[in-house]
Amino acid sequence: MGVIYTPSNSLEHFHMQAENLVKPLMQTITHQHSRVRVSVIEATGAVIQHGSGKNMDDVLSHLAQRLFDDSPQVRKAVTAVVGDWLLNMRDRYSYFHKLIPLLLTSISDEIPEIRLLAADLWRQAGLQWEKENEDDIKDKMDFLLSPPPHYPPGVDRPGLGCRELVVRNLSRLVPAIAHDVTDWLVPTRVRTSQLLSVLLLHAEDHTTQHLQPLLAVLYRACSDTERDVVNNCLAAAKLIGTFVPPPVFLKLMLEHVMTPNSPSYPWTPLMVLAAVLGGGSKPLLNPHLQQIADTLVQPEVCQEYQQVMYLEQLLACVDVLLYQCEADCGLISLQLLQVLVTIQSLSNDPQLSAKALESVHLLSKVQGLDSIELYRQHMGQLLDWLSASVNTWSSYSPQRLQLHIILMQSGPVPGEFLNQLMPLLHSCLQPNRDTEMRMSVFTMLAKLLLDAKNTLDSQGHFCDEAERFLSDVLLPNLVWHAGRTAAAVRTSALSCLLALLHGGAITPGQLLSLEVKLSPLVLSALDENSQMSRLLACRCLSATLKLIGTSLHHEALNKIYPELLKRLDDSSEEVRNIALETVDLWLSSLTKDYNPDLCAPHLQLLFQQLLLHLDDPDSSVQDRVLEVLKKGSRVHPSLLQREAEAVRDKQRSPLHCDLLLQHISSLPHTACSNRPT
Repeated sequence: MGVIYTPSNSLEHFHMQAENLVKPLMQTITHQHSRVRVSVIEATGAVIQHGSGKNMDDVLSHLAQRLFDDSPQVRKAVTAVVGDWLLNMRDRYSYFHKLIPLLLTSISDEIPEIRLLAADLWRQAGLQWEKENEDDIKDKMDFLLSPPPHYPPGVDRPGLGCRELVVRNLSRLVPAIAHDVTDWLVPTRVRTSQLLSVLLLHAEDHTTQHLQPLLAVLYRACSDTERDVVNNCLAAAKLIGTFVPPPVFLKLMLEHVMTPNSPSYPWTPLMVLAAVLGGGSKPLLNPHLQQIADTLVQPEVCQEYQQVMYLEQLLACVDVLLYQCEADCGLISLQLLQVLVTIQSLSNDPQLSAKALESVHLLSKVQGLDSIELYRQHMGQLLDWLSASVNTWSSYSPQRLQLHIILMQSGPVPGEFLNQLMPLLHSCLQPNRDTEMRMSVFTMLAKLLLDAKNTLDSQGHFCDEAERFLSDVLLPNLVWHAGRTAAAVRTSALSCLLALLHGGAITPGQLLSLEVKLSPLVLSALDENSQMSRLLACRCLSATLKLIGTSLHHEALNKIYPELLKRLDDSSEEVRNIALETVDLWLSSLTKDYNPDLCAPHLQLLFQQLLLHLDDPDSSVQDRVLEVLKKGSRVHPSLLQREAEAVRDKQRSPLHCDLLLQHISSLPHTACSNRPT
């Protein structure tokens, strides 16, 4: 007699045979037709649901791969099957930690239908778990209904059952996240990073218990080359800031910022810290602002690395504090300004420097100041900060660049702090200090001194320091030493001297008192190999003659013109032109105290050399020399007439010589008494 099968008998028989069906199903799950893959997934759901469950591990990895399937129908089938298992499988409690990630991954699917299906199934699973465990969570159901303070706006809070499911399985989920977030496949890393945010949104303050491994995951993931992975992880980090108390995450993270674990990616702790701070709330962060700022301003944090990526993340930390805490950042204004100055000084990226400057303006704005007032508020402390290490500065020191940023951005403020600034400059510009550093500082000072009234001399007090600055700083750096580097230092010192003379920061009396020491050094610079040095030396002589030419003794004047005459034969046209202009100024400096008869040999040499250049191949040079000689004719006309007549017949083109003689003949015979005064 045959056996009559009832539904219960069928299920029992199927239960015994189900294991044999898993292998062929898994071999077919990658079939080229999506409908076949959907059918295989649905069949697999039934096989596992009504089988022994021993093959769950063999199936899950294949289903996880189908979550990346190009067909939305396949992904939807996986979502439906996993949701059904979470709700109806007899041994589902043993597999929660494996099923939850699969269903929550679908909550971030790109297809709205799949997202809604996953969310609905997940909500049902949470409600079912609540009913099944009502006694265990009764207190939480009664008292923990309202969301935590500062909950992310615009986000629906998951139900209690959903949150408890994640919390009770998080210790098993975090290691899996840590593994998959570094997978070699980009889609896997992207989906894993999305899942991390979903898990933390459910875990809420229970995230604290897993903070150490979570931070390690975030540091690794934020070094990913895929931008979506980084953005998803930063969103997860923001949730840490929302749910974890600042004393807890700061204790770990500030230590990681001070000593990054990855030498290749030292910026990841800063990147994660900025995101975490962005998720925090102003009332909770305020008590810890000093601790955060003191860490960011440490040399090993803000001066150790020069990579653009590192500096960008350092700037992000400052910006998030400014946006989160606003006016309360006044308590840490000095430290934030020091960090922003350092970012600008180390950055080789103009865009990054511009962003840091914008942050300086924001730091000013949140305190109701402008940037000049901000620097005025902190200038004394900034100069003390730099002075503490000035004796160790070199060309590689960030401090010299910090000084440059501070002085160039603070407008008239340096003029109010000369008593602190000048000793600092004296120290770093001594001849025994690093040559490249001195050149850099001299170049900076030249820019400031050209606009001295609005910078170093804004209070009219720089003249009190100018004489000492000239004698103790500039003159020692103008002394000749062998070598190209030493020549470059002299060039930069000459540019600074020229700016000092042009900017009006030194009085004629101060300059006159140092002329005996200054002139020999400037005159020797006229013979430098560097064209720029010769040009600057000519300009310095020109500026000196404008300021004190009429006050110079005739012996001092007679030492100047021979060196200028040499420059009339210079290889540089620009140097020749400036030298000729300076000779013109030299003649204008001859007062009634200059005795032309006593100094006739000097004038004779001057006239002879100038007359030679009346025959210059360049007609424009001839014209300029003629004008200079006309001015010289008022000093000693008879002498010039004799010299002009002597060379007239020897010149290729005597036209200019004839014009000069005509000019001399038109002068009064008492021309010696008509010298310019």
